[in-house]
Amino acid sequence: MEPTYVRHIELLGFEKRFYPSQHYVYMLLIKWSDLSEKLIYRRYPEIHTFHKSLKEMFPIESGDIDAKDRIIPSLPAPKWFDNQKTTETRQGTLAGYCHALIDLPPKISRCQLLRDFFQVRPEDENPPAPHPYKRNETFMMQKDRATRGNTSDISGPIILETYRAIADYGKSSKYELNLKTGDLLEIVEKSPNGWWFCQRESQRGWAPASYLEPLEGPDEMEEPEPNYEGELYITTKGYTAAEDDELTLGPGETIEVIHKLLDGWWVVRKGEETGHYPSMYLRKTGEKRDVGAERNALRRETPPPRRSTIRNPQSIHAKGRQKISQDIYRRNSRHYLQQRGKRSNQSRQMNRVSKQSPLVERRNNSENIRQKPRAQSTPEEPKKKMPVVPPRPSAELILERCTEDTRKKLSIRNST
Repeated sequence: MEPTYVRHIELLGFEKRFYPSQHYVYMLLIKWSDLSEKLIYRRYPEIHTFHKSLKEMFPIESGDIDAKDRIIPSLPAPKWFDNQKTTETRQGTLAGYCHALIDLPPKISRCQLLRDFFQVRPEDENPPAPHPYKRNETFMMQKDRATRGNTSDISGPIILETYRAIADYGKSSKYELNLKTGDLLEIVEKSPNGWWFCQRESQRGWAPASYLEPLEGPDEMEEPEPNYEGELYITTKGYTAAEDDELTLGPGETIEVIHKLLDGWWVVRKGEETGHYPSMYLRKTGEKRDVGAERNALRRETPPPRRSTIRNPQSIHAKGRQKISQDIYRRNSRHYLQQRGKRSNQSRQMNRVSKQSPLVERRNNSENIRQKPRAQSTPEEPKKKMPVVPPRPSAELILERCTEDTRKKLSIRNST
């Protein structure tokens, strides 16, 4: 069996640490061939030491014998003293180096030296103890900076949002966190599938968003309002409803998303019916299929738990989180569909009248006269050669070239 290898390296940013002395470490997200994802921390000098070892292992590909044969990317040597400015400006170079490293031939990109260097170390999962009175500072890198190389796009120190656990949660994999009621967690990433990457002191892992509440109030300030016009999505995996306000759908069905909730359970519309559906089983129409992301989502047996299934949640807020019932979703959705249907019927009637009317308006007065029939061509006139009729495109191609509005109408008609 082939050993696992690194298939993608993404530079997320860097941390400024103060223990045991001030230093900087880069945050790297490593995606492996077994679809696992690991977050590791590396200092720049040790990355450069790995780079020199790789060049020694492959002297031809590093250009030591003939410079024309070099394919291993270059990496500048570290400076005598690293400060925040040099750490920031080096990010674009380091991100490009990591991407070029994975694009090398398999004998290099999958070698044992590379696999060992990017393996998770104990200090990655349990970082050193924090400074007694200085807190680590996190600097995140914008996703498009690697292509632009603009150092002004580096963000300042990020103050992570703090959330509180409202109930106990037992993790189902080693990548998650166990939660106790009242635990305070800092949110590193809010994934739309409802699994949030959190840190608690020296521990890091994924936790369901439904078990967390903001400290300022019960409502999520980032949560958007319902959009009853809807966005077209395709189900990548089927799901059987476990609650009355959920929908049962099979794989490959086209639906409309009308409310994207942060807990990962979006409100979708199929025909005139609405209900909750796990967002991790949805893909937007028109987007290229990300097989890796789908497999990563399908590895989980179940979506994140919903807040309605939590037993004895203990919130610190007197007023609970505002929740829209399915009756309101359904009533507002049907009202929108009726208004949209009326507008489409009126436009069709106007088009039908304009096409069927044989009357034309004179320029000089307001009388209408019937159009005169065209004179038939005489046999002496040469017949024009008929153009070749192209083959009819497939239904999938027609649907792909349709407008967003047309696809929505087709999805509603097929569902009814």
